[in-house]
Amino acid sequence: MPALTPDAIRTATETLSRLTDYLRETPDPKQALALVEPLLDEYTGLPVQLADALRALARAVQEHPDTPRSLEADLLIMELRTAAWEQANQHTLHYALDDLRALYASASSAEPQCGPCR
Repeated sequence: MPALTPDAIRTATETLSRLTDYLRETPDPKQALALVEPLLDEYTGLPVQLADALRALARAVQEHPDTPRSLEADLLIMELRTAAWEQANQHTLHYALDDLRALYASASSAEPQCGPCR
């Protein structure tokens, strides 16, 4: 695996920004759902990954010998862990995608069709 760099992470956030811009253009909902689906996967999606990254950052900072041992440092580490917990709670967003997909599937099957299409 190539080494991570701030530029590599910036590229990922720029991709998310491009996705947001695309979604603001009101694309076809099925295409939009397909693009967002990997972000909200219940095991590997963004909420889970960001929560894991925040917990790992908190641990790395806490265990590093150069980190000051102070109440301020402890509070900042606690803030990272709290944010990680809040992100992890968003892992259920994949259910909303499932429900939206089902909603569109039922709406398209409920639309009246012409004689030959039935």
